[in-house]
Amino acid sequence: MDSTAPLKSKMNDGTKAGLGGEVVSLVKNNIRDYMMYIALICIMAFFTIQTGGGFLQARNIANLVNQAGYVAVMAIGMTIILIICHIDLSVGYVAGFSGAVAAILMTKYHVNEWVAIVIVLIMGLLIGLYQGLLVTKVGVPAFVTTLAGMFIFRGLLNRSLQETGTIIIPNEGFNALSNGFIPDIVSGSSIHVLTMIIGVILVAALIWTEIKTRINKKKYNFEVISMPIFITKLVAISAIIMAIMWVLASYHGIPWTAVIVGIVLIIYNYMLNKTKLGRAIYGIGGNAQAAELSGINVKKVTLFAFASVSVMAALGGILYTSRLQSATPTAGVAFEMDAIASSYIGGVAVSGGVGRVTNTIIGTLVIMSLTNGMNLMNIDISYQYIVKGLIFIIAVAFDVRSRKK
Repeated sequence: MDSTAPLKSKMNDGTKAGLGGEVVSLVKNNIRDYMMYIALICIMAFFTIQTGGGFLQARNIANLVNQAGYVAVMAIGMTIILIICHIDLSVGYVAGFSGAVAAILMTKYHVNEWVAIVIVLIMGLLIGLYQGLLVTKVGVPAFVTTLAGMFIFRGLLNRSLQETGTIIIPNEGFNALSNGFIPDIVSGSSIHVLTMIIGVILVAALIWTEIKTRINKKKYNFEVISMPIFITKLVAISAIIMAIMWVLASYHGIPWTAVIVGIVLIIYNYMLNKTKLGRAIYGIGGNAQAAELSGINVKKVTLFAFASVSVMAALGGILYTSRLQSATPTAGVAFEMDAIASSYIGGVAVSGGVGRVTNTIIGTLVIMSLTNGMNLMNIDISYQYIVKGLIFIIAVAFDVRSRKK
């Protein structure tokens, strides 16, 4: 009889228990991050079943991306504001007014669409600086400042469209921002080849980044997950990316909206994680007084945050107006609620100091998947608001409870 058999058996059991225990520990320690992904998967699975597979059809996925684009960019800007323990309630009507200004410039004054976009973004910057100065220099609370801004820009939106009503935008370049797709490099193919190539590049970039991060952590003796779990994680995420790219490639490819949101996400993610400004934002959110004592100019960073969120609101207004191919007096209604909800569902702490723009995008997909799926099921708008409100309060309550533990 082999005397080493019991020892081998114990070692194997220990390995299995070790991996299982590690998985359980990872889930417990990162439950706030994982829960939003679980929620998104459950929502998508539910609507796919209820719509007979219609939810995951290529056409609807592309439509979902275009629907979510304007909320995503506003939610990214809102994330910065919420991290530093402020809020901006004016973003909805800043977006609506920005879209109206863009439409007026292009139709009434015949301004080139790209020049009009730049003008509107600069206008968004000025609006943010105005509101930021009220908060940082005059001392008006952010809630009051932006609530007043909500009234002001709602009035300006209605005033600007009072004579014309809804303005139809004929500019093809402008309308393509939220209705167009990136061109393919191969003509006549049933699959959008460039989309698949971009998918492979994204997977390669993901693998390279994760491996580099793992090496750096081990170099400085930080704890890392075991190799089997690390490989499983990479394979799972890579499979999801390629599955999404395959669905999009079977339709018209990647929407320009996704490209715009992706660029904004990369810029903000780099700023928050790799720059002094990002560290200052987190520091202020954690403890503003301590950040001030450590040499951080809290007022300047706060001013940047307000300027940033207004620029993102202006960009969101451009994307929304482009998607409708028109500017309407009702644009901006409840946009701020979707942006705030996306940020909190994405893991921004109610107490400030915690949040990631990458997770905010997942929060946006949760909110917009609910809207898209319920629209496919022809559920009344009143029930849609109730469901989104319940999801919002559950997310915040979960955040509060998990932090206490």
